[in-house]
Amino acid sequence: MSLLSVKNLSVILATNDGPARAVRNLNFRLNRGETLGIVGESGCGKSMAALALMGLLPERSETEGEITLDGENLLEKSDAEMCRIRGNRLAMIFQEPMTSLNPVHTVGNQIMEPLQLHRNMSDSDARAETLRLLDRVGIPNPKARIDNYPHQLSGGQRQRVMIAIALSCQPDILIADEPTTALDVTIQDQILELIQTLVREEGMSLILISHDLGVISENTDNILVMYGGAAVEMGSTAQIFDELIHPYTQGLFAAMPKLGRARARRLVTIPGTVPDLISLPAGCTFTDRCPLATDICRNTVPPNVEVKAKHFVACHHLDEARHRKTEELFS
Repeated sequence: MSLLSVKNLSVILATNDGPARAVRNLNFRLNRGETLGIVGESGCGKSMAALALMGLLPERSETEGEITLDGENLLEKSDAEMCRIRGNRLAMIFQEPMTSLNPVHTVGNQIMEPLQLHRNMSDSDARAETLRLLDRVGIPNPKARIDNYPHQLSGGQRQRVMIAIALSCQPDILIADEPTTALDVTIQDQILELIQTLVREEGMSLILISHDLGVISENTDNILVMYGGAAVEMGSTAQIFDELIHPYTQGLFAAMPKLGRARARRLVTIPGTVPDLISLPAGCTFTDRCPLATDICRNTVPPNVEVKAKHFVACHHLDEARHRKTEELFS
């Protein structure tokens, strides 16, 4: 049995203009010790799917489907039951540590809180464990930093504090939502290396959310490509990078800067914009931007086809997409 199983997950948000389907019929599995990368443009549903896993969706949102953790459907849990699971078995590193950390509490108190709530530690034991965690995530001089407020730390140090909070209860699954946002390249590498080391040593599963394909390629076993709230391609990292079947996946990879590219040559771009979640097409979410789109794409949801073992693609024009070079599709 998979540690985490997501079946036909949909998230509907209430807006002033009507319901918005932020996630549509999402399916994936995560085994113990595996790493999964979720990739796509901003607004494709990556973070909303993660918030659904954590039970932290906005008010008046609706969910459909199943999120099963060790055989228990999290969508059937009460708020009190989710509070016991969240931070304990499922933990999340949020995208922006400056807004995720509470500015009026010291970083030490914010790390101690889950230790006392979930592990029933005394004040002294929680403080000692907090010092160990700060040292573990690479904060220099933890005894001095434990009583600092978030604004007294650098961006990289704040992100390390977020990692310490997420790790405090030794969760089964760690969700990292764009964990290197707003950090310079050197600090990004340090944070990603730290996450990978901790995940490996603690035996956790990891869901890494990013729009950076380089980050995903180096840090995950499997990849889920999302667009318009739906999964368009899923498989092992090696399969995705080798095959590049779905037109959207091809467009994402073609837009990556490459060493050796002629300076005068423009980067490939995907025409158009991400669709409005309130008025998504009835069929494939990528229809309005896809060079292969036909009437069937506009009107019929494409089947999720297993093109190779554990490599799934949702496209009506698989044969044509597989035999066209990426540059030809978006030139």
